[in-house]
Amino acid sequence: MSKPVVLVVDDEPDVLNAIERDLRSHLRTDYRIVKVGSGTEALDVVRQLKQRAADVALFMVDERMPGMTGTQFLIEAIVLYPEARKVLLTAYADTETAITAINKIGLDQYLTKPWDPPSERLYPILDELLAEWATRVRPRWEGVRVAGTALSAESFAVKDFLSSNIYPYQWIDLDRDAAMRELALLHSPDLKRLPVVFLPDGSVLVQPDVRSLAERIGMRLTPSMPFCDLIVIGGGPAGLAGAVYGASEGLRTVLVESHAPGGQAGTSSQIENYLGFPSGISGSELSRRAVAQARRFGAEIVAPQEVVEIRRDDPYRVVKLSDGSELSSYAVILAPGMEVRRLDVPGLDRLVGAGVFYGAAMTEAAAVRGQDVMVIGGANSAGQGAMFFSRYARRVTMVLRGGSLGAGMSQYLVDRIQATPNIEVRLNTRVTGVSGEARLGSVCLANDVTGESVDEPTCGLFIFIGTAPRTQMLSGLVQLDQQGFILTGPDLVGDGRRPRGWMPDRDPFLFETSVPGVFAAGDARSGSGKRVASAVGEGSATVRLVHSYLATV
Repeated sequence: MSKPVVLVVDDEPDVLNAIERDLRSHLRTDYRIVKVGSGTEALDVVRQLKQRAADVALFMVDERMPGMTGTQFLIEAIVLYPEARKVLLTAYADTETAITAINKIGLDQYLTKPWDPPSERLYPILDELLAEWATRVRPRWEGVRVAGTALSAESFAVKDFLSSNIYPYQWIDLDRDAAMRELALLHSPDLKRLPVVFLPDGSVLVQPDVRSLAERIGMRLTPSMPFCDLIVIGGGPAGLAGAVYGASEGLRTVLVESHAPGGQAGTSSQIENYLGFPSGISGSELSRRAVAQARRFGAEIVAPQEVVEIRRDDPYRVVKLSDGSELSSYAVILAPGMEVRRLDVPGLDRLVGAGVFYGAAMTEAAAVRGQDVMVIGGANSAGQGAMFFSRYARRVTMVLRGGSLGAGMSQYLVDRIQATPNIEVRLNTRVTGVSGEARLGSVCLANDVTGESVDEPTCGLFIFIGTAPRTQMLSGLVQLDQQGFILTGPDLVGDGRRPRGWMPDRDPFLFETSVPGVFAAGDARSGSGKRVASAVGEGSATVRLVHSYLATV
């Protein structure tokens, strides 16, 4: 961690150098001394320090400077650093000015020049002020800072991307942090473009798309090698398992993920029925461990990166990425997972990220503390989301179109929900409307049995209404069923006939698609178990079949 700054401002070079010399001799072990020759120049320095997330412990400023007095400088500077101690340097005749500054800006101390000897007239005063500052200021965050507001959907998108990728960052609510609001205004006038992202090197991104952000924070977007043995498409449990087992068994393996490793399971607040974790494990933690394990064995993870095309170029399989680059391999595991279904309610889309969220959106837990939220859906993911938010919200209302909580949910979750006093379940109910201008204010619920309709105030609507296979990129490559799921193995052989265009003198392997060497695992595969454990099992088992295929190439 870099040292806190003591900023000295004086327009007389000889005096400025003397002050710097005295301060360095006494404070250089614990503080960084920065000297500036004018108030206007010093304000620029203060803004740069704030942008770099540096701590300023003390301002030591001469009062009588041309262009901007010391008091005028401090009025501006303490907006950005309100906790910094403030010392005004005056001449003997300026004591009245100093007293005015005490009343006007809360000046901590004024010193008359000269102060010989400093050991008696300077150091004890500074030591006391700096000790007081140190007890009040928390250690600063040195990583990525995301500054935005709860009303900014783009701010939520950036937070969600970073948290999904388990990338550490600090969230700054500009409605609550006046100092950062002033700094953000320098980069986004009127704060119309949010978030403002401050990077550790001092650079700033304004309303970045996730790809630009990923590039700047050092995430790998392109593979380091143009050819490998195995490409895994999708970073959910099935894809991560395929990458772990492929790499651990000596295959040069690249995993390509469009958003963040973990997939739909990565957004789960708590997975309680996964083997080996009796107390449960969050989806993000399971994903973090799997990513670390895959990398340990040498798998390369490329994210965020979209696959736009897969083509057959025997004996190779070629994957084209959204940036135009291509990656070739002998075999491919398709594990694209599922994408959430959108709730078709008038006015809902404009509030996504501003009170309306698809999935658990765990980054919003602090924002809903002590308030009322709604969870839409009746599957395990909805139940896990309701349990998660019940720890923060005053009340969680679960809204289900069906007549039974247990129809699509594991019994252990049903029991937990029924035993949680601040969760209310509304059966036979659907969302028919929403209200709110900049942010969600209420949701209209209609009961299909009674016909009753009611507006319920809520600050958050979390939607879990099902998913569809993410297989659009596979159209024309492999055979899909009527719902868009990938057909594999025995499902491809009908009446003893193999898939059209099938060349090998054998039936497709268990998880092999209609294209030899292209396999499928996880939720997007037709007939899969639609559970984390089954996805992991399929992803790992597929690697054995990849070896069998490679033996024939």
